Amino acid sequence: MKTQNFSNHRRLVAGWHGITFLAILALLIGSFINLSHSASENLYSASLICLVAIILGFIFAYARLFALKAQDRAIRAEENLRYFAMTGKLLPKELRIGQIIALRFASDDEFVALAQKAAAENLSSKAIKTAIQNWRADHHRV
Repeated sequence: MKTQNFSNHRRLVAGWHGITFLAILALLIGSFINLSHSASENLYSASLICLVAIILGFIFAYARLFALKAQDRAIRAEENLRYFAMTGKLLPKELRIGQIIALRFASDDEFVALAQKAAAENLSSKAIKTAIQNWRADHHRV
């Protein structure tokens, strides 16, 4: 598996982010074109197809958002346990979820100091990731 670092840690799934998104977008555009060209007798069917396309768009977005939210909660719990095992204390309450997610890439050697610095200086996720010297890969997040 390719070594993960700041420049390549984002993951896009071609079937989901590419093909499915483009298919739903094409359905949405096509359904509204169909609606605009439909005669009065086909108006009901054309509007139902538009509604189905809109519902699929919402399903596409929320399926991804719900999965990410669940992963965020798991990461917060894992990193809190990791910090507790190293320090005997919970993560600083000042840390936002985005900061905690960024900290998961820090090696054990720099994790505690970087977490404290992130809390004290309110570092952005990008600043935390660029400050990491020894990257700890996360190949499980989708």
